[in-house]
Amino acid sequence: MSNPKYTCEFICLANSRKTSGRCVAGKLIGPAEKGRWVRPVSARSTAELSETDRQFRGGDSPKVGDVLRVPMKSAVVHPYQIENHLIDDGFYWSKVGEIGWTNLVSLVDPALGPLWENGSSSYSGYNDRVDEDRAAKAVLTFGGSLCLIRVNDLTVRVAVEGAEFNNAKRRVRGEFSYSGHRYRVAITDPVAGNAYLAQGDGNYAVGDSLLCLSLGDAYGGFAYKLIAAVFFPPIVP
Repeated sequence: MSNPKYTCEFICLANSRKTSGRCVAGKLIGPAEKGRWVRPVSARSTAELSETDRQFRGGDSPKVGDVLRVPMKSAVVHPYQIENHLIDDGFYWSKVGEIGWTNLVSLVDPALGPLWENGSSSYSGYNDRVDEDRAAKAVLTFGGSLCLIRVNDLTVRVAVEGAEFNNAKRRVRGEFSYSGHRYRVAITDPVAGNAYLAQGDGNYAVGDSLLCLSLGDAYGGFAYKLIAAVFFPPIVP
């Protein structure tokens, strides 16, 4: 079998729900591109990665904190997700290592000011979306459509949303402050989301945590801010 055109080696910082699959993203570790973000995508119209797309040769799938080597075909043009690269689905992904909390903290982005752009909120969120027509400019100003931040006041909110629109469903959001601004953003991290959905409705104080945020695909005229991964500090006995 021939080799892929190129590979990206990166630390997986998101493995979140998207349509019928997942959205994976992370920071490159190669000497020339260390610290830059990459988001592997498929050729599907909604770009999500199936279980087969992201599979290792032995059948396992990646987790956040894994160091991955992913075969690629080309960069992908997107209105504002400038980190997207099309996977070569003729090859398996490889896990080449993993990192812990201390190394994750060292990857936090020095983002200042609002997260992309504030001022627009969904019915159940707060400062959780950007007008689709402004998303490209917001990403250009911010520096990308992905970021890893550290917050000290995360609260996870579990509640029924959408009843007003005949689409009632229990959903999980993260509330936090960052650089003087308040946010209430949907959590698409399946591990954290399922853990809190298994509990009762309510607000759960977390405090210190790392959040991988993504500006997702546009829907209904807005690009929504998503908490694609939540990293909790280790429990000290």
